[in-house]
Amino acid sequence: MTLVSHRFAGIGARLATGMLCLALFAAVAHAATPSGAPAAPIAGEHWVGSWAAAPLDFRQLSPLGTPPPVAPEDRAFPGLTLRQQLQPSVGGSRLRVRFSNRFGTAPLAVSAASVARGTGGGAISPASLQPLRFEGRPGLTIAPGADAWSDGIDFAVEAGQTLVVSSYFERSTPLSTVHLQPSNATWMSNGNAVSAPRLPDAQRVPVNAFVTGVDVWAARAIRTVVAFGDSITAGGLDGDGGGNSYPQQLATLLRKSPGPGAAREVAVLNVGIGGNRLLYGGAGQSGLARFGADVLGQSGVTHVIVLMGTNDIGRTAFIGAPGQVVPASEIPTPEQLQAGLQQLVRQAREKGLKVLLGTIPPFGGSSYWNEHTEALRGAVNRWIRGRQDVDAVVDFDAAVRNPAQPLALLPAYDSGDHLHPNAAGLAAMAGAVDLQELRE
Repeated sequence: MTLVSHRFAGIGARLATGMLCLALFAAVAHAATPSGAPAAPIAGEHWVGSWAAAPLDFRQLSPLGTPPPVAPEDRAFPGLTLRQQLQPSVGGSRLRVRFSNRFGTAPLAVSAASVARGTGGGAISPASLQPLRFEGRPGLTIAPGADAWSDGIDFAVEAGQTLVVSSYFERSTPLSTVHLQPSNATWMSNGNAVSAPRLPDAQRVPVNAFVTGVDVWAARAIRTVVAFGDSITAGGLDGDGGGNSYPQQLATLLRKSPGPGAAREVAVLNVGIGGNRLLYGGAGQSGLARFGADVLGQSGVTHVIVLMGTNDIGRTAFIGAPGQVVPASEIPTPEQLQAGLQQLVRQAREKGLKVLLGTIPPFGGSSYWNEHTEALRGAVNRWIRGRQDVDAVVDFDAAVRNPAQPLALLPAYDSGDHLHPNAAGLAAMAGAVDLQELRE
């Protein structure tokens, strides 16, 4: 067994425990520089978010907040390269990469980093490879709780292409700030391999660490839409084995559909977290707590699509069940959920963002459903549909429900758990969004 395999055999198995908890919960129990932006696209040259992910604390991968059983020595990796692939949603002539130590308790030392076009399976195109620098230096140290951007470099980015960011960590580095965006993949290898076309003895890793954003430099007007939500937004639980998501399909629709002049281009950033709740933490920080960093902190953000509340509602079905540790105090009322959503709307509008508020899709037949949870969902959806203080209501409920049984997903849109839409259902969700609203 190679050194990297030996070092991460434990972390892979133990991470699988935490990841499995999150996946099961999602399927069963639901299952940087902050800046405001005007709703109109920014004119002139500026940084625009092209890809982003919502970070999580590695120690809290369990949706109930219980750290997975990972030994401290398995969570630290000295002298290794991480290579992460991602897909930008709009192009530009320059790029910069965000590294995050938001949940770290010690400084994060990035010794070297690079970016290149991906050619599949963690391999890169050598002709496209460029080193990343940080204030002119090859590496940087990020304080606990902080984010940092690389310097901008000339790099022609195309929407939808695969980019690969490689990072080398010479010193022992505990896993801390990670994300689980299923459309991405990360590999590890021994030593400094940031310039290697193929990683030697590469091992696939079940989490993506430290890299949370890519901006492009745009000399044209671009809207940037942030999709904020839980696993129904994050995607990857559609039963088709891919990283499909409604934001991903929305970005494709926007690229393919005609639009008026300079307003054609719209970036779509997916900051969904599986199992996430609006009012309480557990699977990540609560929606209320992370909205500022994950939405308002994105470069050039102009719009937000909010789809939250499914887990707040559905988890109440497990209150008092054997083995459940959800306190009865976390049973939300319709008024509490409405107030939470209203707070997000107010924060977004104070920053000049356009707000699209989504109705909560049906989950009849799932483990989330009972008469109480359905009454909660109905009350919240009625409130959402009556909003006059948002720019649009996206009726995701109407887009995916079964007309013959409106409390449940249309069978053709059901991933099988009666909670998460499949690829066709996610396409229907993307189709429910008014594209012109995003271009205005």
